[in-house]
Amino acid sequence: MKNETHYPRSTTPVLRAIALVSLVFVISVVLSGCSSIGVQPWERDIMAKRDMQPITHPMIVSVDDHIYFSKEASTGGKSASGGGCGCN
Repeated sequence: MKNETHYPRSTTPVLRAIALVSLVFVISVVLSGCSSIGVQPWERDIMAKRDMQPITHPMIVSVDDHIYFSKEASTGGKSASGGGCGCN
Protein backbone atom coordinates (compact mmCIF):
# COMPACT_ATOMS: atom_id res chain seq x y z
CA MET A 1 0.00 0.00 0.00
CA LYS A 2 1.32 3.43 -0.94
CA ASN A 3 1.64 6.38 1.38
CA GLU A 4 -1.16 8.54 0.07
CA THR A 5 -2.60 11.46 1.86
CA HIS A 6 -6.37 11.43 1.89
CA TYR A 7 -8.18 14.65 2.54
CA PRO A 8 -11.47 14.50 4.34
CA ARG A 9 -14.40 14.39 1.93
CA SER A 10 -16.61 16.44 4.24
CA THR A 11 -15.31 19.77 2.88
CA THR A 12 -16.05 18.98 -0.77
CA PRO A 13 -19.88 19.18 -0.52
CA VAL A 14 -19.59 22.36 1.54
CA LEU A 15 -17.36 23.99 -1.06
CA ARG A 16 -19.72 22.91 -3.84
CA ALA A 17 -22.67 24.37 -1.98
CA ILE A 18 -20.84 27.65 -1.44
CA ALA A 19 -19.86 27.77 -5.11
CA LEU A 20 -23.46 27.07 -6.18
CA VAL A 21 -24.89 29.74 -3.89
CA SER A 22 -22.27 32.21 -5.12
CA LEU A 23 -23.05 31.41 -8.75
CA VAL A 24 -26.80 31.83 -8.20
CA PHE A 25 -26.15 35.14 -6.44
CA VAL A 26 -23.94 36.49 -9.23
CA ILE A 27 -26.40 35.44 -11.92
CA SER A 28 -29.32 37.06 -10.08
CA VAL A 29 -27.37 40.31 -9.65
CA VAL A 30 -26.43 40.40 -13.33
CA LEU A 31 -29.96 39.69 -14.51
CA SER A 32 -31.58 42.18 -12.13
CA GLY A 33 -29.23 44.92 -13.34
CA CYS A 34 -30.90 44.88 -16.76
CA SER A 35 -34.46 44.90 -15.46
CA SER A 36 -35.08 48.65 -15.65
CA ILE A 37 -33.59 49.69 -18.97
CA GLY A 38 -35.47 52.54 -20.59
CA VAL A 39 -37.75 55.31 -19.46
CA GLN A 40 -41.03 54.37 -17.87
CA PRO A 41 -44.19 56.25 -18.97
CA TRP A 42 -44.49 58.05 -15.62
CA GLU A 43 -40.89 59.28 -15.91
CA ARG A 44 -41.34 60.95 -19.29
CA ASP A 45 -42.40 64.30 -17.80
CA ILE A 46 -39.09 64.52 -15.93
CA MET A 47 -37.10 63.62 -19.05
CA ALA A 48 -38.94 66.26 -21.10
CA LYS A 49 -37.57 69.15 -19.02
CA ARG A 50 -35.08 71.44 -20.71
CA ASP A 51 -32.35 70.60 -18.21
CA MET A 52 -32.57 66.92 -19.15
CA GLN A 53 -32.18 67.43 -22.89
CA PRO A 54 -28.82 66.59 -24.49
CA ILE A 55 -28.84 69.97 -26.24
CA THR A 56 -29.97 72.59 -23.74
CA HIS A 57 -28.65 75.62 -25.63
CA PRO A 58 -28.68 75.21 -29.44
CA MET A 59 -26.52 78.31 -29.97
CA ILE A 60 -23.69 76.95 -27.81
CA VAL A 61 -23.84 73.62 -29.62
CA SER A 62 -23.66 75.32 -33.02
CA VAL A 63 -20.64 77.38 -31.91
CA ASP A 64 -18.94 74.23 -30.59
CA ASP A 65 -19.64 72.46 -33.89
CA HIS A 66 -18.19 75.39 -35.83
CA ILE A 67 -15.05 75.40 -33.69
CA TYR A 68 -14.71 71.63 -34.12
CA PHE A 69 -14.93 71.55 -37.88
CA SER A 70 -12.88 74.75 -38.24
CA LYS A 71 -9.99 73.24 -36.33
CA GLU A 72 -10.32 69.78 -37.85
CA ALA A 73 -7.23 69.24 -39.95
CA SER A 74 -8.88 66.93 -42.44
CA THR A 75 -11.57 67.56 -44.99
CA GLY A 76 -15.00 66.38 -44.00
CA GLY A 77 -14.89 66.77 -40.24
CA LYS A 78 -18.55 67.04 -39.15
CA SER A 79 -19.64 67.07 -42.81
CA ALA A 80 -17.94 70.38 -43.57
CA SER A 81 -15.25 71.13 -46.06
CA GLY A 82 -12.11 73.13 -45.55
CA GLY A 83 -8.80 72.90 -43.82
CA GLY A 84 -7.64 73.81 -40.35
CA CYS A 85 -7.28 77.54 -41.04
CA GLY A 86 -10.84 78.41 -39.93
CA CYS A 87 -11.76 80.08 -43.23
CA ASN A 88 -14.83 78.02 -44.10
